[in-house]
Amino acid sequence: MRGFRELLKRFELHALGKWILLSLLVGIVAGLGAIIFDFLGQAVVRFSLAQFAGYSPPEAAGEHARFHHETEAVVPWMIVVVMGVGGLISGWLVYTFAPEAEGHGTDAAIDSFHNKRGRIRTRIPFVKTIASAITLGTGGSGGREGPIAQIGAGFGSWLATRLHLSDRERRIMLAAGMGAGVGAIFRAPLAGAVFAGEILYSDADMEADAVVPAASASIIAYSVYVQSLPRETRFVPLFGGGLDHVSSSPMELIAYAALALVLVLVGALYVTFFYRTHDLFKRVPIIPHLRPAIGAVLAGVLGIALLPLFGNDTRILGVLGTGYGTLQIALTAAQDLGVAFLVTVALVKIVTTALTIGSGGSGGVFGPSMVIGGCTGGAVGLVMHRWFPDVVTEPEAFAVVGMAGFFSGIARAPISTIIMVRALTGDYGLLLPTMLVTTLTFVISHRFRLYQKQAATRMDSMAHRGDFIVDVLEGLKVGDVYQPNRDITLIPEGMTVDDIVHRLAYCHQHYFPVVDDQGKMVGIFSDDDVRAYLYDQTLWKLAVARDVMVDQFISVSPDDDLNTAVRRFTSHNIDELPVLDPQRPGTFLGMLRRKESIAAYNRRLMELKNASAEDAS
Repeated sequence: MRGFRELLKRFELHALGKWILLSLLVGIVAGLGAIIFDFLGQAVVRFSLAQFAGYSPPEAAGEHARFHHETEAVVPWMIVVVMGVGGLISGWLVYTFAPEAEGHGTDAAIDSFHNKRGRIRTRIPFVKTIASAITLGTGGSGGREGPIAQIGAGFGSWLATRLHLSDRERRIMLAAGMGAGVGAIFRAPLAGAVFAGEILYSDADMEADAVVPAASASIIAYSVYVQSLPRETRFVPLFGGGLDHVSSSPMELIAYAALALVLVLVGALYVTFFYRTHDLFKRVPIIPHLRPAIGAVLAGVLGIALLPLFGNDTRILGVLGTGYGTLQIALTAAQDLGVAFLVTVALVKIVTTALTIGSGGSGGVFGPSMVIGGCTGGAVGLVMHRWFPDVVTEPEAFAVVGMAGFFSGIARAPISTIIMVRALTGDYGLLLPTMLVTTLTFVISHRFRLYQKQAATRMDSMAHRGDFIVDVLEGLKVGDVYQPNRDITLIPEGMTVDDIVHRLAYCHQHYFPVVDDQGKMVGIFSDDDVRAYLYDQTLWKLAVARDVMVDQFISVSPDDDLNTAVRRFTSHNIDELPVLDPQRPGTFLGMLRRKESIAAYNRRLMELKNASAEDAS
C-alpha cells in the first residue's frame, strides 16, 4: 500500500487520472465479488431448496444456471423448514459478527456516506455476502443489489483508508464501489454509475463528483463479471433480448398516467408495511439472532399457503426468493397469469419482503421492488386492455413501465431507474411512457422513501456541510461587510507609548493600524500589545508605535470573498483584519471583524432558507 501511495504522488495523478486508477481497483474487486455472490447464491439453492424441497426457483431468461437442478416433486412444508434454517444461520452470522449488515445493504452504505465519513467496517462486506447468499438461496424474499453494493462500497472505503485519502475522497470511493456492484450484478454499467450518484439523495439532487469514478468502476466490474458467463448469455439483458414494445397511441399516455397513480398507492403500502414490520420485530422480546428465522418461516408459510389457492401452480412461489421467474412471465406473457394472479404476487411480495428483510434478514430491496412494480403494471395493463383494447394493445408494456415507475417513486431515483430497466429488459421502445410514469411517481411519492438514510439534498448532508458554508461565504465580498476608515483611529508610527496609552483610554478599538508620514499602513498592534509597556513608565516616552506594532501583518481587500477572510481569521486566531486598497498599495480602507463576517453569513443563510421556503410553497 505504501508503494501505491508513493506511485500516486510520484506521477502526480490528480483529479480524473487518479480516480480512474483507483476506480480500476474498485471495479475489479466489485466484479469478482459479484461472481462470488452469484456462485454462492446458486450453490445454496442447489443444496438446500432443490436438494431437500424439490423446488428450484425459476430465474430470468438471461440468467446463467451454474448448477444443474434435478426436477422433482415439490415438498411445500420442506420449503418452510429450509427457509427457517436459512434465516437462523443468516441471523447468527449477522448479529454475531456484524450487526450493521442486517436488512438491506444499500441504506447502510448511504448512511456511511452521509454520517460516518464514508467508513465501513472491513468485515461487513464479507458477512453481508455470505448472509445474503444464504437468505436468498433458501427462499427469502429479497434482492441481490444490496449485498453487492455493500461489497463494492466496503472495498472502496477500505482502499481509501489504507491510502490515507481524505474523508471526501473516501466517500467518493464508497459511492464508486456501490455503483460498480450494482452495474455488475445487473449487467448495467451506465445505470450503476448514475445510481451511485442519485441514490444518495431523496430530492432532485445528485453527487456529481461520484459519477465519473462510479462509471469507471462500473465498466470494469461489468467487464469482469460477464467473463464468468457463457458467450450466449454474456451480453443478453437479464430478462432476455425478446422484449420490443412500442407506445401505439398518444391516448395510451392517459392509461400510463393512471398506472402511475396505482404505483404510488402500492409504493406507499410497501414502504409503510416494510418499516412497520421492521419496528415490530425490533420490539419482539427475544435475542435478535432468532428474528430472521421467525420472519423467514412466516414468509414461507404465507408462500406455500397460496399454492392450493392457485391450483398448486408453483409460479405463485414468486412471492419467495427473487421472484424473477414470475416477473419474466409478466413481462412476456401477462395474459397467461391473469389479473388476480399478478395482483396476488404484487401484494404478497410486499408482505414476504417485509418479513424477510424487516426481521433482520440480509438482502436487497431493489429486486422485490422490480417484481412488485412489474406485476402491478402487468395487472393494470390487462385491465386497461380489457376496457380499451384499441388503445392498450400490449399489456406487457405496462409491466415494463411499472418496474421503473414503482422503484423511481419509493427509491427517489428516476434517472438511474429508467436506465436500469432499459438495460434489464433491452426494451427501448417505451422511453416516453417510462419517463412520464417515473416523473409522476417521483413527484407524488415524496413522502414515502424506501431508503431512510437518504439526505434530501447536498445542503442537508453532513458530507457537504462544510461545502455549503464555503459556498455561502464565497458569495459574499469583504467590501460589503467591513467597517470603513472614518470610524477607526489610526496611529502614526512615531507616536509615543505615552500618547498611545492616553489615546486608548478614550477609545473602544482593540486593533490599531499604524501609518507612516504618507498615510500608508506599515503595521498594526492590539491593546494587549500595549499592556506589556504599562508596568514600566520609563519606556512611555522612549518607545513609539513602530516598536509596538507588528509589521508582518495579514490583510484583505474589498474584492476578497468572506471565505478567504474566515480562513485568515482562523489560521492566525485574530478577530479583525485590515482592509487595504489593491489599486493603491498600503492605503488603509477599514477593518473587517470576525463577528461582522459571521453575522453576514447568518443573514445570507436566512435569505436562502426563506427563498427555498417560498419556492416550496
